[in-house]
Amino acid sequence: MAEGIVTLTEQTFDEVIGGADTPVLVDFWAEWCGPCKAIAPTLAEIAKEQAGKLTVAKLNVDEHPGLAMRFGVQSIPTILIFSGGELRKTMIGAKPKGALLQELSEFLPASH
Repeated sequence: MAEGIVTLTEQTFDEVIGGADTPVLVDFWAEWCGPCKAIAPTLAEIAKEQAGKLTVAKLNVDEHPGLAMRFGVQSIPTILIFSGGELRKTMIGAKPKGALLQELSEFLPASH
């Protein structure tokens, strides 16, 4: 797993989301998913660039199907954004970095 990315499990999910001081981007993915692998480097870049402003986490849907069901994840990659412990936004499918950052902009402090 890339530096700066948190790996979530059914045991740690609520604790990480509820205890986060920053918005949390959760990437629901699987080993066999081509688009998931395609966006992994982009998410790693965002994790590095937004360190301290955004938490990037990954959840393997094959290992933790209960969480995928809980959030209605039916296709992957699905990215959920949590802020203040609440689900605020859902993005489905692989997007280029610029589009991801645009979607995230409302959760990130304005850059000067």
